[in-house]
Amino acid sequence: MNSVSPLQQASFSTSPGGMVVHLARDSPGSDRGTLSHLLALIGVDAGGMKAAADTPVLVKRVPAGEVLFHEGLPADSIYFVRSGTLKIFRTAEDGYEQVLGFVGRSEVLGFDALNSGAHPTGAIALEDSSVYAILIVDLFSLTEQSPALGRGVHRAVSNALARHGQIADVMAAVAAEVRLARFLCHLSQQMAEQGQSPRRFHLRMSRRDIASYLGVAHETISRSFTELSHWGLLRVNNREVEIADMDGLKVLSRSTRRQIDDLGRALERPVAALRTGPTRPTARAAQHA
Repeated sequence: MNSVSPLQQASFSTSPGGMVVHLARDSPGSDRGTLSHLLALIGVDAGGMKAAADTPVLVKRVPAGEVLFHEGLPADSIYFVRSGTLKIFRTAEDGYEQVLGFVGRSEVLGFDALNSGAHPTGAIALEDSSVYAILIVDLFSLTEQSPALGRGVHRAVSNALARHGQIADVMAAVAAEVRLARFLCHLSQQMAEQGQSPRRFHLRMSRRDIASYLGVAHETISRSFTELSHWGLLRVNNREVEIADMDGLKVLSRSTRRQIDDLGRALERPVAALRTGPTRPTARAAQHA
């Protein structure tokens, strides 16, 4: 791994509007975008700021399986996902990889490193991805000179905090099937926000990654997919998932403290899939939750 940081390799560029930015030297995995492209990605109007179109921003390409940044190493930049999906994780002392979240288009990465100057987590691409990189040395001056960027950063960080809050909601559920239902409901909402189908999607993450994120065993999450499919809530083909009954999935996701054995009795089954499902869903997945 290259021990020379982008900041140590940086040159300087001044846009026609007077913005000075540090530019890391080009590498095979990077190219150039502009501040206006970044603002459009995160849904912020540049407000007629002409300099935004001329202010360069580094675009880093991250092939599937490649690490964007390593846990514990110094942080040079914050990142906005331009395309693809990345996994955020932390490694325990015994070597166990705890998945903390999945981030996609327009979401921010690396902001949690500003306090200590080092990344508290790692990030790895689950598919071929690309990110806009803003060197931390430029962040505050750029947001001062571009209020639109400041608004965009605040919005992205707020969204990231909301995403982190979702894991508390997921972990509050007792049964593994309910945790999975909540995860899929959150993912559906996220896909809709990105202009993609909220019902049919290709899971970029593995079953093992989902299990780690939900705090259950790998075998348990596989059985939970099978149970939700048997109940008519999902249609699953490897990583291709279709939510066949969105209402039923939401009904299941609203149960928090009940074991899966109780759900069959407690749910009123207002939708056909739940009415025709087994009267008492099997407890085998709940035993591993």
